[in-house]
Amino acid sequence: MITGKYPNLRLRRSRKYAWSRKLVQENTLSYSDLILPIFLIEGKNKKESIKSMPNVFRYSVDKLHIVVGKAIKKGIPMVALFPYTSKKKKDENGSEALNPDNLVCRGIKFIKKKFKNKIGIMCDVALDPYTSHGHDGLLKKKNILNDKTVEILAKQAVLQAKMGCDVIAPSDMMDGRIGKIRSALDKNNLKDIQILSYAVKFSSSFYGPFRDAVGSKRLLKGDKKTYQMDFRNSDETLREVSLDIKEGADMVMVKPGMPYLDIIKKVKDNFKIPVFAYQVSGEYSLIMNGINKKLIDKDSIKETLISFKRAGANSIVTYFADQINL
Repeated sequence: MITGKYPNLRLRRSRKYAWSRKLVQENTLSYSDLILPIFLIEGKNKKESIKSMPNVFRYSVDKLHIVVGKAIKKGIPMVALFPYTSKKKKDENGSEALNPDNLVCRGIKFIKKKFKNKIGIMCDVALDPYTSHGHDGLLKKKNILNDKTVEILAKQAVLQAKMGCDVIAPSDMMDGRIGKIRSALDKNNLKDIQILSYAVKFSSSFYGPFRDAVGSKRLLKGDKKTYQMDFRNSDETLREVSLDIKEGADMVMVKPGMPYLDIIKKVKDNFKIPVFAYQVSGEYSLIMNGINKKLIDKDSIKETLISFKRAGANSIVTYFADQINL
Protein backbone atom coordinates (compact mmCIF):
# COMPACT_ATOMS: atom_id res chain seq x y z
CA MET A 1 0.00 0.00 0.00
CA ILE A 2 1.32 3.44 -0.95
CA THR A 3 1.32 5.76 2.01
CA GLY A 4 2.16 9.40 2.41
CA LYS A 5 3.24 11.53 5.29
CA TYR A 6 1.72 14.63 6.86
CA PRO A 7 1.84 17.50 5.89
CA ASN A 8 2.41 16.47 2.24
CA LEU A 9 -0.56 14.08 2.39
CA ARG A 10 -3.80 15.59 3.69
CA LEU A 11 -6.77 13.27 3.17
CA ARG A 12 -9.15 16.05 4.11
CA ARG A 13 -8.44 17.75 0.77
CA SER A 14 -10.79 15.37 -1.04
CA ARG A 15 -13.52 15.88 1.59
CA LYS A 16 -13.64 19.67 1.42
CA TYR A 17 -16.43 20.03 -1.16
CA ALA A 18 -19.51 17.99 -2.03
CA TRP A 19 -18.34 17.60 -5.63
CA SER A 20 -14.95 16.27 -4.60
CA ARG A 21 -16.49 13.84 -2.12
CA LYS A 22 -18.64 12.49 -4.96
CA LEU A 23 -15.60 11.94 -7.15
CA VAL A 24 -13.89 9.67 -4.63
CA GLN A 25 -16.89 7.91 -3.09
CA GLU A 26 -16.49 4.15 -3.18
CA ASN A 27 -20.15 3.12 -2.99
CA THR A 28 -23.39 4.57 -4.29
CA LEU A 29 -27.05 3.84 -3.66
CA SER A 30 -29.92 4.04 -6.13
CA TYR A 31 -33.46 2.70 -6.39
CA SER A 32 -32.04 0.00 -8.65
CA ASP A 33 -30.43 -1.50 -5.56
CA LEU A 34 -33.70 -1.90 -3.66
CA ILE A 35 -36.48 -4.48 -3.38
CA LEU A 36 -39.80 -3.45 -1.82
CA PRO A 37 -41.66 -5.96 0.40
CA ILE A 38 -45.46 -5.72 0.21
CA PHE A 39 -47.96 -7.28 2.63
CA LEU A 40 -51.27 -8.54 1.25
CA ILE A 41 -54.62 -8.83 3.01
CA GLU A 42 -58.04 -10.20 2.08
CA GLY A 43 -60.90 -7.90 1.14
CA LYS A 44 -61.38 -4.95 -1.16
CA ASN A 45 -60.25 -1.33 -1.08
CA LYS A 46 -58.08 -1.93 2.00
CA LYS A 47 -54.92 -0.21 3.10
CA GLU A 48 -54.33 -1.34 6.66
CA SER A 49 -51.64 0.02 8.98
CA ILE A 50 -49.33 -2.27 10.97
CA LYS A 51 -48.78 -1.04 14.53
CA SER A 52 -45.35 -2.59 14.91
CA MET A 53 -44.11 -1.14 11.59
CA PRO A 54 -44.77 2.61 11.20
CA ASN A 55 -45.51 3.71 7.60
CA VAL A 56 -45.86 0.09 6.40
CA PHE A 57 -49.25 -1.22 5.33
CA ARG A 58 -51.16 -4.30 4.27
CA TYR A 59 -52.92 -3.91 0.91
CA SER A 60 -55.88 -5.74 -0.58
CA VAL A 61 -55.09 -7.03 -4.05
CA ASP A 62 -57.21 -4.38 -5.78
CA LYS A 63 -55.10 -1.63 -4.12
CA LEU A 64 -51.75 -3.01 -5.26
CA HIS A 65 -51.61 -0.70 -8.26
CA ILE A 66 -50.97 2.23 -5.91
CA VAL A 67 -47.87 0.87 -4.18
CA VAL A 68 -46.52 -1.04 -7.19
CA GLY A 69 -47.08 1.94 -9.49
CA LYS A 70 -45.12 4.15 -7.10
CA ALA A 71 -42.28 1.61 -7.02
CA ILE A 72 -42.12 1.54 -10.83
CA LYS A 73 -41.98 5.34 -11.03
CA LYS A 74 -39.07 5.38 -8.61
CA GLY A 75 -37.24 2.73 -10.62
CA ILE A 76 -37.40 -0.05 -8.02
CA PRO A 77 -36.78 -3.25 -10.01
CA MET A 78 -38.68 -5.78 -7.89
CA VAL A 79 -41.35 -6.22 -5.23
CA ALA A 80 -41.65 -9.11 -2.76
CA LEU A 81 -45.11 -10.37 -1.79
CA PHE A 82 -46.06 -11.63 1.67
CA PRO A 83 -49.59 -12.66 2.71
CA TYR A 84 -51.54 -12.01 5.90
CA THR A 85 -53.54 -15.23 5.94
CA SER A 86 -56.72 -15.35 8.03
CA LYS A 87 -56.75 -17.90 10.85
CA LYS A 88 -59.63 -19.83 9.32
CA LYS A 89 -57.46 -20.60 6.30
CA LYS A 90 -54.53 -21.89 8.34
CA ASP A 91 -54.00 -25.53 9.27
CA GLU A 92 -51.20 -27.80 10.47
CA ASN A 93 -50.05 -28.56 6.92
CA GLY A 94 -50.20 -25.03 5.52
CA SER A 95 -52.61 -26.21 2.81
CA GLU A 96 -53.45 -22.64 1.74
CA ALA A 97 -49.92 -22.36 0.30
CA LEU A 98 -51.04 -24.65 -2.54
CA ASN A 99 -54.33 -22.88 -3.20
CA PRO A 100 -54.15 -21.32 -6.71
CA ASP A 101 -56.55 -18.64 -5.49
CA ASN A 102 -54.58 -17.63 -2.39
CA LEU A 103 -53.52 -14.05 -1.74
CA VAL A 104 -50.07 -14.35 -3.26
CA CYS A 105 -51.34 -16.00 -6.45
CA ARG A 106 -54.01 -13.32 -6.88
CA GLY A 107 -51.43 -10.63 -6.18
CA ILE A 108 -49.06 -12.01 -8.82
CA LYS A 109 -51.78 -12.17 -11.46
CA PHE A 110 -53.00 -8.65 -10.65
CA ILE A 111 -49.52 -7.13 -10.96
CA LYS A 112 -48.69 -9.00 -14.17
CA LYS A 113 -51.99 -8.04 -15.78
CA LYS A 114 -51.64 -4.38 -14.77
CA PHE A 115 -47.93 -3.80 -15.28
CA LYS A 116 -46.71 -6.71 -17.46
CA ASN A 117 -42.93 -7.00 -16.97
CA LYS A 118 -42.27 -3.42 -15.90
CA ILE A 119 -41.34 -4.76 -12.47
CA GLY A 120 -40.19 -8.12 -11.15
CA ILE A 121 -42.12 -10.17 -8.62
CA MET A 122 -40.41 -12.16 -5.89
CA CYS A 123 -42.39 -14.67 -3.83
CA ASP A 124 -41.55 -16.23 -0.50
CA VAL A 125 -41.52 -20.03 -0.45
CA ALA A 126 -42.22 -21.16 3.11
CA LEU A 127 -45.21 -22.37 5.08
CA ASP A 128 -45.18 -20.07 8.12
CA PRO A 129 -47.84 -17.64 6.79
CA TYR A 130 -50.16 -20.62 6.29
CA THR A 131 -49.58 -22.98 9.24
CA SER A 132 -51.61 -22.92 12.44
CA HIS A 133 -48.40 -23.45 14.45
CA GLY A 134 -46.39 -20.65 12.80
CA HIS A 135 -43.50 -22.78 11.58
CA ASP A 136 -41.96 -22.82 8.11
CA GLY A 137 -42.47 -26.57 7.78
CA LEU A 138 -44.61 -29.50 8.84
CA LEU A 139 -44.58 -30.07 12.59
CA LYS A 140 -44.84 -33.46 14.27
CA LYS A 141 -44.27 -33.88 17.99
CA LYS A 142 -42.26 -30.63 18.14
CA ASN A 143 -40.04 -31.76 15.26
CA ILE A 144 -39.95 -30.08 11.84
CA LEU A 145 -40.20 -32.71 9.09
CA ASN A 146 -37.57 -31.70 6.56
CA ASP A 147 -38.18 -33.97 3.57
CA LYS A 148 -41.98 -33.90 3.65
CA THR A 149 -41.86 -30.12 3.94
CA VAL A 150 -39.59 -29.90 0.90
CA GLU A 151 -42.15 -31.81 -1.18
CA ILE A 152 -44.75 -29.15 -0.38
CA LEU A 153 -42.32 -26.29 -0.97
CA ALA A 154 -41.52 -27.60 -4.46
CA LYS A 155 -45.24 -27.62 -5.28
CA GLN A 156 -45.64 -24.13 -3.84
CA ALA A 157 -42.76 -22.85 -5.96
CA VAL A 158 -44.19 -24.35 -9.16
CA LEU A 159 -47.61 -22.85 -8.41
CA GLN A 160 -46.18 -19.38 -7.88
CA ALA A 161 -44.07 -19.62 -11.03
CA LYS A 162 -47.05 -20.70 -13.12
CA MET A 163 -48.98 -17.70 -11.83
CA GLY A 164 -46.24 -15.39 -13.10
CA CYS A 165 -43.71 -15.07 -10.28
CA ASP A 166 -40.28 -14.14 -11.64
CA VAL A 167 -38.05 -14.96 -8.65
CA ILE A 168 -38.74 -17.86 -6.30
CA ALA A 169 -37.31 -17.13 -2.86
CA PRO A 170 -37.25 -20.11 -0.47
CA SER A 171 -36.87 -18.74 3.07
CA ASP A 172 -37.69 -21.91 4.99
CA MET A 173 -34.14 -23.19 5.61
CA MET A 174 -34.99 -26.85 4.99
CA ASP A 175 -32.04 -28.94 3.80
CA GLY A 176 -32.09 -29.84 0.10
CA ARG A 177 -35.00 -27.66 -0.91
CA ILE A 178 -33.17 -25.66 -3.59
CA GLY A 179 -32.34 -28.78 -5.60
CA LYS A 180 -35.89 -30.11 -5.33
CA ILE A 181 -37.40 -26.77 -6.32
CA ARG A 182 -35.01 -26.34 -9.27
CA SER A 183 -35.83 -29.83 -10.47
CA ALA A 184 -39.59 -29.25 -10.11
CA LEU A 185 -39.40 -25.96 -12.00
CA ASP A 186 -37.39 -27.52 -14.82
CA LYS A 187 -39.78 -30.46 -15.14
CA ASN A 188 -42.66 -28.00 -15.53
CA ASN A 189 -40.87 -26.09 -18.32
CA LEU A 190 -40.12 -23.20 -15.96
CA LYS A 191 -36.38 -23.22 -16.58
CA ASP A 192 -36.08 -19.43 -16.78
CA ILE A 193 -37.51 -18.81 -13.31
CA GLN A 194 -34.78 -17.54 -10.99
CA ILE A 195 -34.17 -18.86 -7.49
CA LEU A 196 -33.07 -16.47 -4.76
CA SER A 197 -32.17 -18.72 -1.88
CA TYR A 198 -32.33 -17.52 1.69
CA ALA A 199 -29.16 -19.55 2.09
CA VAL A 200 -28.09 -17.66 5.23
CA LYS A 201 -31.07 -17.04 7.47
CA PHE A 202 -30.33 -16.77 11.16
CA SER A 203 -32.62 -17.59 14.04
CA SER A 204 -32.92 -13.96 15.02
CA SER A 205 -34.70 -11.75 17.51
CA PHE A 206 -35.27 -9.13 14.79
CA TYR A 207 -38.23 -10.84 13.07
CA GLY A 208 -41.02 -9.91 15.49
CA PRO A 209 -42.73 -7.11 13.51
CA PHE A 210 -42.74 -9.22 10.34
CA ARG A 211 -44.43 -12.11 12.11
CA ASP A 212 -46.97 -9.61 13.36
CA ALA A 213 -47.46 -8.33 9.81
CA VAL A 214 -48.20 -11.81 8.40
CA GLY A 215 -50.18 -12.96 11.44
CA SER A 216 -47.90 -15.75 12.67
CA LYS A 217 -46.33 -14.17 15.76
CA ARG A 218 -48.89 -15.27 18.36
CA LEU A 219 -49.30 -18.68 16.74
CA LEU A 220 -45.65 -19.71 16.81
CA LYS A 221 -45.09 -22.76 18.98
CA GLY A 222 -41.55 -22.82 20.34
CA ASP A 223 -38.77 -21.34 18.21
CA LYS A 224 -37.07 -21.95 14.87
CA LYS A 225 -33.59 -22.79 16.10
CA THR A 226 -33.60 -26.34 14.72
CA TYR A 227 -33.67 -25.09 11.13
CA GLN A 228 -32.64 -21.43 11.08
CA MET A 229 -28.94 -20.76 11.65
CA ASP A 230 -27.20 -20.17 14.97
CA PHE A 231 -26.18 -16.49 15.07
CA ARG A 232 -22.94 -17.45 16.82
CA ASN A 233 -21.69 -19.20 13.66
CA SER A 234 -19.84 -17.79 10.68
CA ASP A 235 -18.05 -20.59 8.81
CA GLU A 236 -21.28 -22.57 8.62
CA THR A 237 -22.68 -19.90 6.31
CA LEU A 238 -20.16 -20.89 3.64
CA ARG A 239 -21.34 -24.49 3.80
CA GLU A 240 -24.96 -23.42 3.42
CA VAL A 241 -24.23 -21.14 0.46
CA SER A 242 -22.00 -23.71 -1.23
CA LEU A 243 -24.73 -26.35 -1.07
CA ASP A 244 -27.41 -24.02 -2.42
CA ILE A 245 -25.23 -22.91 -5.32
CA LYS A 246 -24.58 -26.53 -6.26
CA GLU A 247 -28.32 -27.22 -6.07
CA GLY A 248 -29.16 -24.44 -8.50
CA ALA A 249 -29.51 -21.12 -6.66
CA ASP A 250 -29.00 -18.09 -8.91
CA MET A 251 -28.65 -15.64 -6.01
CA VAL A 252 -28.42 -15.90 -2.23
CA MET A 253 -29.85 -13.90 0.64
CA VAL A 254 -28.32 -13.00 4.00
CA LYS A 255 -30.96 -12.31 6.64
CA PRO A 256 -31.02 -10.25 8.87
CA GLY A 257 -28.88 -7.48 7.45
CA MET A 258 -27.00 -5.05 9.67
CA PRO A 259 -26.01 -7.47 12.47
CA TYR A 260 -24.49 -9.68 9.76
CA LEU A 261 -22.49 -7.35 7.53
CA ASP A 262 -19.45 -9.54 8.14
CA ILE A 263 -21.36 -12.51 6.72
CA ILE A 264 -22.40 -10.57 3.61
CA LYS A 265 -18.75 -9.75 2.94
CA LYS A 266 -17.61 -13.28 3.65
CA VAL A 267 -20.14 -14.81 1.25
CA LYS A 268 -19.39 -12.28 -1.48
CA ASP A 269 -15.62 -12.68 -1.18
CA ASN A 270 -15.80 -16.47 -1.28
CA PHE A 271 -18.38 -17.09 -4.01
CA LYS A 272 -18.65 -13.97 -6.22
CA ILE A 273 -22.37 -14.73 -6.58
CA PRO A 274 -25.07 -12.04 -6.40
CA VAL A 275 -25.71 -11.52 -2.70
CA PHE A 276 -28.85 -9.85 -1.41
CA ALA A 277 -29.36 -8.48 2.11
CA TYR A 278 -32.65 -8.23 3.97
CA GLN A 279 -33.03 -5.22 6.24
CA VAL A 280 -35.61 -7.00 8.35
CA SER A 281 -38.66 -5.70 10.18
CA GLY A 282 -36.95 -5.36 13.55
CA GLU A 283 -34.18 -3.24 12.04
CA TYR A 284 -36.75 -1.11 10.23
CA SER A 285 -38.91 -0.54 13.30
CA LEU A 286 -35.96 0.36 15.50
CA ILE A 287 -34.79 2.97 13.00
CA MET A 288 -38.30 4.36 12.41
CA ASN A 289 -39.03 4.62 16.12
CA GLY A 290 -35.72 6.42 16.61
CA ILE A 291 -36.60 8.87 13.84
CA ASN A 292 -40.14 9.42 15.13
CA LYS A 293 -38.81 10.12 18.62
CA LYS A 294 -36.18 12.45 17.11
CA LEU A 295 -33.38 10.39 18.59
CA ILE A 296 -31.74 9.95 15.19
CA ASP A 297 -31.91 11.75 11.85
CA LYS A 298 -33.62 10.48 8.67
CA ASP A 299 -30.21 10.34 7.03
CA SER A 300 -29.59 7.25 9.15
CA ILE A 301 -31.74 5.31 6.66
CA LYS A 302 -29.37 5.90 3.77
CA GLU A 303 -26.39 5.30 6.03
CA THR A 304 -27.65 1.84 6.94
CA LEU A 305 -28.47 0.96 3.33
CA ILE A 306 -25.02 2.04 2.15
CA SER A 307 -23.51 -0.24 4.79
CA PHE A 308 -24.97 -3.22 2.92
CA LYS A 309 -23.44 -2.04 -0.36
CA ARG A 310 -20.10 -1.47 1.34
CA ALA A 311 -20.18 -5.03 2.68
CA GLY A 312 -20.77 -6.37 -0.84
CA ALA A 313 -24.54 -6.71 -1.24
CA ASN A 314 -25.87 -6.33 -4.78
CA SER A 315 -29.43 -5.57 -3.68
CA ILE A 316 -31.29 -4.85 -0.46
CA VAL A 317 -34.78 -5.88 0.58
CA THR A 318 -35.99 -2.97 2.68
CA TYR A 319 -39.27 -1.45 3.86
CA PHE A 320 -37.67 1.93 3.26
CA ALA A 321 -37.52 1.34 -0.51
CA ASP A 322 -40.54 3.47 -1.38
CA GLN A 323 -40.03 5.99 1.43
CA ILE A 324 -36.53 7.37 0.86
CA ASN A 325 -35.52 10.01 -1.65
CA LEU A 326 -32.40 9.22 -3.65
